[in-house]
Amino acid sequence: MTTLPQSRGENSAPAPAASPATPPPVRRRKQRRFLTALPYLLPAVALYGFFIAYPMVDSVRLSFFSWSGFRTEVPEWVGLDNYVRLFTADPVFWKALQNSVIWVVLSLLIPMLLGLVLALGLNHSLAGRNLMRSVIYIPSVFASITVAAMWRWIYNPTLGLVNQTLEAIGLGSWAQTWLGDPKIAIYSVFAASVWQAVGFPMVLFLAGLQSVPPELVDAAKIDGANGWQVFRNVTLPALRPTTVVVVILTIINSLKVFDLIVGMTGGGPAQSTQVLALWSYTQSFANHSFGAGGAVATVLLVLSLCLVIPYMAWSMKGDHK
Repeated sequence: MTTLPQSRGENSAPAPAASPATPPPVRRRKQRRFLTALPYLLPAVALYGFFIAYPMVDSVRLSFFSWSGFRTEVPEWVGLDNYVRLFTADPVFWKALQNSVIWVVLSLLIPMLLGLVLALGLNHSLAGRNLMRSVIYIPSVFASITVAAMWRWIYNPTLGLVNQTLEAIGLGSWAQTWLGDPKIAIYSVFAASVWQAVGFPMVLFLAGLQSVPPELVDAAKIDGANGWQVFRNVTLPALRPTTVVVVILTIINSLKVFDLIVGMTGGGPAQSTQVLALWSYTQSFANHSFGAGGAVATVLLVLSLCLVIPYMAWSMKGDHK
């Protein structure tokens, strides 16, 4: 039987299948995601820009003018005069700067460390653990002016809880005018701040402790590590991201402390509890010098950036090691 010759193309290799469409470039995908999210971000960005970013920029601008705040007066350009007066002829500014630095240092030492200790203790199974967590955290959601009114009563020289308790236990000689003595007033106000603020870092550290791998803790204990060694070599490194957040928030909240001092002392006695945020407000709205108030606010902003940015850079550098 005669076979027909095969056509020339029948023995050739099959044509390769069409390759699937290549995915879009990474940059194009990022742009598409950004454009998708942009309508949802715009309202929040607009509110942030109008209520936070614009007042900050305008405060820096006003620091170069002399203006009483009244519409009938046109702001007058004075250049750096407000800053020169601030650093050379305003003794209250230096007291406010000193108290702000003291407040930041004490906040980093006491509420943050106390919150860490409480988080470590309340991370174990204890009777009434959830109730204790709630009791410690609740003061942090109170309005600062409410806390100020409460602690003014606690510090009352004659009817206050502190002096009454000291009298009851035979330590009446320790009774003080806690908010009337310039030597201790700032520390008395800070004690009220600790009571209010310690719950917030405690909650953040409790959340961070949930990310500590339990198998690493068990392995360290099996290797013979004691409690301190487990904390130093396992728990503390795992808490590093949480610690960065707590430190930054503590610095920012400490520098902008305002309501508590206004409600308890108003900056007195004799400016002994004056801080930068309160002095900026006093210069602007009480002394009707928005230029001087803007200069104080600008110094406060620069101080915040000088503390936060280097710490963030250092923490990010440590994360890449």
